[in-house]
Amino acid sequence: MKRLEIRIKGIVQGVGFRPFIYTLANRYSLKGFVLNDNEGVKIEIEGEDFLIEKFLKNLQDEAPPLSKIEKIIIQELPLVNYTDFTIKPSAGKTEKFVLISPDIATCEECLKELFDPQDRRYRYPFINCTNCGPRFTIIMDIPYDRERTTMKDFTMCERCRAEYEDPSSRRFHAQPNCCPQCGPHLEIMDHTGNIIKADDPIQKICEFLHEGKIVAIKGLGGFHLACDAQNHQAVSTLRKRKGREEKPFAVMAKDIDTVKSFCRLNEVEEKLLLSEKRPIVLLRKKDPDPLAPGVAPNQRYHGVMLPYTPLHHLILQESGLILVMTSGNLCEEPICFKNEEALSRLGGIADYFLMHNRDIYMRCDDSVSRCFNGKEMILRRSRGYVPDPIKLPFKSDVHILACGAELKNTFCVIREDYAFLSHHIGDLENLETLVAFKKGIEHFKKLFSIDPVVVAHDMHPEYLSTKYARELPIKQVPVQHHHAHIVSCMVDNGITGKVIGVAFDGLGYGSDGKLWGGEFLVADFANFKRVAHFKYIPMPGGVKAIVEPWRMAFSYLYDIYGDQIFDLGIDFVREIDRGLCNALLALIKKGINSPLTSSAGRLFDGVSALLGIRRNISYEGQAAIELEMLAEEGYTGRYNYELENQNSKIIINPAKIFQGIINDLNQKVKTSVISAKFHNTIAEIICEVVLKIASEYGLKRVVLSGGVFQNMVLLKTAVDKLHEMNFEVYTHNRVPPNDGGISLGQAVIAAQLMKTGNEL
Repeated sequence: MKRLEIRIKGIVQGVGFRPFIYTLANRYSLKGFVLNDNEGVKIEIEGEDFLIEKFLKNLQDEAPPLSKIEKIIIQELPLVNYTDFTIKPSAGKTEKFVLISPDIATCEECLKELFDPQDRRYRYPFINCTNCGPRFTIIMDIPYDRERTTMKDFTMCERCRAEYEDPSSRRFHAQPNCCPQCGPHLEIMDHTGNIIKADDPIQKICEFLHEGKIVAIKGLGGFHLACDAQNHQAVSTLRKRKGREEKPFAVMAKDIDTVKSFCRLNEVEEKLLLSEKRPIVLLRKKDPDPLAPGVAPNQRYHGVMLPYTPLHHLILQESGLILVMTSGNLCEEPICFKNEEALSRLGGIADYFLMHNRDIYMRCDDSVSRCFNGKEMILRRSRGYVPDPIKLPFKSDVHILACGAELKNTFCVIREDYAFLSHHIGDLENLETLVAFKKGIEHFKKLFSIDPVVVAHDMHPEYLSTKYARELPIKQVPVQHHHAHIVSCMVDNGITGKVIGVAFDGLGYGSDGKLWGGEFLVADFANFKRVAHFKYIPMPGGVKAIVEPWRMAFSYLYDIYGDQIFDLGIDFVREIDRGLCNALLALIKKGINSPLTSSAGRLFDGVSALLGIRRNISYEGQAAIELEMLAEEGYTGRYNYELENQNSKIIINPAKIFQGIINDLNQKVKTSVISAKFHNTIAEIICEVVLKIASEYGLKRVVLSGGVFQNMVLLKTAVDKLHEMNFEVYTHNRVPPNDGGISLGQAVIAAQLMKTGNEL
């Protein structure tokens, strides 16, 4: 006989772990107790030695599917002769912390009950169990118990309470457990807030959708705006009302067979669609595309997800439609998650609202993913993934907060060897998003018992995230944007030491005060050296050059041809306004509002505008994305380029690229071929520059990061060539390559600097 105290750390709360331990202990006639505390799960067991050994083996072999055991700590204690095994109430708050499960898509068992006419939860849109349902979005505090969630106001009925207390039930200690008698309910309102009476709200909403109406639907982490994806007029109206001219809409289909009717997908993509995380997955469109042209204009891909709540399943089954399901917000604002807020902010967009009275505590957008080389590559890490931690290869000595970038903002907090990367906050360009950013930080600090003594931030002085960090009365660590990109990818891949980092993006503030974005670094967690970059080019009009890419095309051409630009005789020069050109020339020549940039993203924009693909944009990255979409597949030709040496750095001069493009334009070469040649050229530049750096520094590991590497044509071409050259190539998998991963890189760099005592 012996008595053990067993402490289990990891994702072990809200995933059916205590019921599992209770059942396992009773299987082997062990006595004692199990409870949740602020470290995870605490177990005390007494019994025969050989039975305890079996218990410990099966504890890991049979753990609930949603659990993640990080650590098991065992200590032997004196016998106390327990008489039974019980689940005790959660222990009070301490300084320790616990990992929390993300929101999980509806499980198969709950779906069977949902569509079983004999089941008491038949067609109940809030069905859940220990294996599925809301978690992160409803938790207000820890430990994870009902009274610390937004379900606290719903008292369980006798039958639900009986399930909750029955160790053999799938709902044993399922905190959001409820049914039609005691749980949340649906309500329909029109856009003015008047209640629409309906015996069956789901059936009524489906009628509205069939009529071409736009419906705001309250989901797990906020509202969606939904309409029939095959109704051209409905899609067009949604675009007009939302102020979203061309940016692709995500769609939701009821099952995999439906997805296959309008998209091509492989096994990895199918598995990702069906996973408990249920992200939006980017899939190749079928031709012809049965969806309305306005769903994803000028794209080869649809963003597709499957239903992940019982409410979604009911609407998709009842309606039989493929639905546009775009985030419920006005352009550039955070997603709406409160009923009153939704009516106020979305009343001018939605015709009807499908509400419910289970509050969302923390807003959380849908995650977005795609597959690359047989693996997931996440582009927006949010619902279903957060707050799963990212394990670090070292323990931080102090608690750290990192504030991220301006666009696609996330924040990150580090405690010990865990990095908690936040949900998608959005573009920090308005008060509403800043409020969401601040609330999110306070929530994570509370959930994970973190009191930061260091704050890391971007070097750009005008970012709201930088200004927020600089107001905090703790040690501040500025981190260079592209260094953070490379480190985020290193952590994503679990590698340490020095690497060759290639960071291509729209722009990031450089150590020299210029706007970087086409960078080759030799980097590790603490330091970096800039060893190569694209030639600096003026951005005439500053931020305007981002939304009007024709300005970048003009700037590149002027850098090459000077005043002879107007003699080129190409459509681009003939069609742009001469007066505007003269104004731009004045800005460039006098250096007024024309910051210098080495950005690869701006180079892609300039080529897109030069080819007449996109001279002005309506959403971030549009010019480069549409340039990628036009690239002819399988074409291997490329342009010439120049590598120059300046001050011990390799400078990439794109002049010959533009000269080659202009020659092709004059020869009437297809735009698709020019795009392919351009992509091949950039991939070739990456390979040649990497080879030169490798020979000088003796490095074989190459890390690719930054938003430009969301371009699949460029990424695949570059990675394949680098592999042929025997380099170890690392791309993103669990962390976004865009600015959504910046905060992780910042936090790790700051933690390493604090550990080593180095300074940037």
